Amino acid sequence: MSLIHELVDEGVAPGVPVALVVAPGVGIALSWNSGRRVIADKDPLRVVAEVDTLGPRWIWWTSREDAEPLVASGIRPRACWDLGAVGRLLHGLSRDDAGAVWAAAFGLEQPPRAEGELSLLDLAGEAGDAVREDGHLSREWLRGGWADDLDRAQRWADVALRLHAVQEELVRALPDRRTGRGSTTLPYFIALSESMAALVCVELAHDGLPVDRSVLEEFLTTTVGPRPRTEAEEVSARHRRDREVWRHFPGEPVDLRNPSTVRDLLARAGIEVPDTRSWRLEPYAATSPGISALLAWRKAERVATTYGWAWAERDIGGDGRLRGTWTAAEGAGRMTASAGLHNLPSELRPSVRPLEGRVLVRADLGQIEPRVLAAVSGDAALAEAAREDDMYAPVARALSSDRATAKIAVLAAMYGQTSGAAGAALRDMDRTYPTAMAFLRAAEESGR
Repeated sequence: MSLIHELVDEGVAPGVPVALVVAPGVGIALSWNSGRRVIADKDPLRVVAEVDTLGPRWIWWTSREDAEPLVASGIRPRACWDLGAVGRLLHGLSRDDAGAVWAAAFGLEQPPRAEGELSLLDLAGEAGDAVREDGHLSREWLRGGWADDLDRAQRWADVALRLHAVQEELVRALPDRRTGRGSTTLPYFIALSESMAALVCVELAHDGLPVDRSVLEEFLTTTVGPRPRTEAEEVSARHRRDREVWRHFPGEPVDLRNPSTVRDLLARAGIEVPDTRSWRLEPYAATSPGISALLAWRKAERVATTYGWAWAERDIGGDGRLRGTWTAAEGAGRMTASAGLHNLPSELRPSVRPLEGRVLVRADLGQIEPRVLAAVSGDAALAEAAREDDMYAPVARALSSDRATAKIAVLAAMYGQTSGAAGAALRDMDRTYPTAMAFLRAAEESGR
């Protein structure tokens, strides 16, 4: 009987959680609720690819470490449970390493990271098992002490499956504030989506985004000037962009990269402002050529310094694909990426083009934060507003305000602004969306 038929008979099927441990050059270990199996093979990823055809939900410690070899070999898992990602969600961790998420799940103090060579202090309390007598994971095993032996790899997979069971129970116990919830709770959906987001980060880092170089180079040439061949040419191009602003103002040139000197420059033209933020200057652009030039300069400067010729040469590979390191959840809880990938200027985006026979699907996540607030807080009135394409419009009607004020009120509530125009608007938010506001205050208090 083939391996696949044996696994099917033992309960491995689409969506079944299966802990996976890959021992390079040795084989793989699998552990699931109704069985466990080790498979010796010098090419373990070949075996993983075969088992992956069954569509299990792979359980691993972190996608960043465990999924990367799979993706690099051409495997594209359909589902996973990332123990590190779910640990972040459940316990508000700033770390997602195995030692940290295990300790959090079992109410233990956070251990130091298992990095570098083992020391005598690391070996204290070690008894050769994956879990130490004090309940923490073995420092030796955290450093890969299971990788040369399939029996140890099997026990490491068993430990991952055990943690998955604990995490799943904790996730399912969380409240679901939706009014029309189904059999699967919202927290469980979030755990699955965060796990897949971590996997997508690995795939994005490996595959990159296809870039049409001719479109990109035309944009860079128009915006920041031709590709500089020397440092002197780069300095000359920078001064040329600066002169386009200086010529609109009397007196000596100033450093446009210094907000203080820019403010002095504006004062020469009779424009007095408390600061030089773009949003404060924009109302003057229609009547002041100098302000209009300054705002255009800022856009060009951002491209030149962050997305210029050096960026294109460094981060776009010989295959024409733009790559960076993606992270599913940084300190603010957002997906981020190196190479500026998570925040490409809109003018640059047309250069990202699908290859022939492929399409890019654009998902507009506009107003995503207040929509998430409506869902997680269970505020029925805010959830009703979130059904609209522009949710600030119904919020404005509910607050008897204009749309601009409604937007300020919502964002001020979410990001802690209490002064200025936000003050009165927040009082209206309290009256109109009390459930959402109470949720935000409880979250703030728990985070202190």
